[in-house]
Amino acid sequence: MYIGKTSKKYLQTGMDEYFTRIKHYIKFELIEVADVKVGQKEAVSVLKKKEAEAFLKHISEDDILILLDENGQNLDSVEFAQYIEKQLIKSSKRLIFTIGGAFGFSEEISTRANGKISLSRMTFSHQLIRLIFAEQLYRAFSIIHNEPYHNA
Repeated sequence: MYIGKTSKKYLQTGMDEYFTRIKHYIKFELIEVADVKVGQKEAVSVLKKKEAEAFLKHISEDDILILLDENGQNLDSVEFAQYIEKQLIKSSKRLIFTIGGAFGFSEEISTRANGKISLSRMTFSHQLIRLIFAEQLYRAFSIIHNEPYHNA
């Protein structure tokens, strides 16, 4: 789940490719939450709160919510695959990975989260991280299924 449209066609094409591949492994749904608009004079905290409200409309109490956050747990690809496998084994609930907007997440959604993962210590645009995450998610499932993609 992420906020706002992906405006760059090359990013959307890459995401579509990986999301199609992921569907071979698991039921997969992409949730694109509409951009939140605030006035220029409103604080970033207001924007983050409104984004959280938009995200929470798509999340039930039973869902496992994982935020992609710069302050989250750092995992390599194999550890990430193990993390996903553990989450899928221990629960039949929906596992929701969420990419926030340009300013990150509000305290409200951070408190609701069941976990946080960082994809890198580097900073990427929130649109580019969607493609990077899609590739890592596909890689994780190829690792889980002992397929050669990870070592190719």
